[in-house]
Amino acid sequence: MFDSLKRDLDAVLARDPAAHSRWEVFFCYPGFKAVRSHRRAHRAYLKGHYFLARLINFHSYQRTGIDIHPGAKLGQGVFIDHGTGVVIGETAEVGDDVTIYQGATLGGTGKDTGKRHPTLGRGVTVGAGAKVLGPINIGNHVKIGAGAIVLKDVPDQCTVVGNPGRIVRGPAHRPDIDLNHGDLPDPVLERFLRIDKRLEQLEQAMKQNEE
Repeated sequence: MFDSLKRDLDAVLARDPAAHSRWEVFFCYPGFKAVRSHRRAHRAYLKGHYFLARLINFHSYQRTGIDIHPGAKLGQGVFIDHGTGVVIGETAEVGDDVTIYQGATLGGTGKDTGKRHPTLGRGVTVGAGAKVLGPINIGNHVKIGAGAIVLKDVPDQCTVVGNPGRIVRGPAHRPDIDLNHGDLPDPVLERFLRIDKRLEQLEQAMKQNEE
């Protein structure tokens, strides 16, 4: 229990430059509080104490604005940054060292039964407002851009952006935890630039033909 507590604390300190001490994280960070409350609720859920588990979940949601179903499985070192509006469904599975930003959803599509929610591998980063929906698998060290809507499996070490989510960067070496959102590509802009370049080439060819 204490090893798990220490790892959850250290995850925040390692990934949030605004955190100055374990005491600050322990008493003042809603994402940390939500994860710790979930671990208690999940233990109760596994023992069949469903009402108690949901009661713990409900009070945690009221205090933090983060809704993690007691049935969800969270790995070690999960960091929910800011966290308001984060929703994690009952059959979701979140690997070790995952980072989830505010407004993200690990939800269902409303038409599945049994396993209804996504499975995230180790070291995944889920950007603010991203929606990962359905019983899909997100590979290790995947980076999901802010606002992306992911409905299909994603291989290891890929980057996904857009709606619907598109893999715009293939597998490559990446550090264990990658929080750099500044280098995410913009596939829509890139497509417009290619079209603009092609139109310019066509205009030049037409002008040469006229001459």
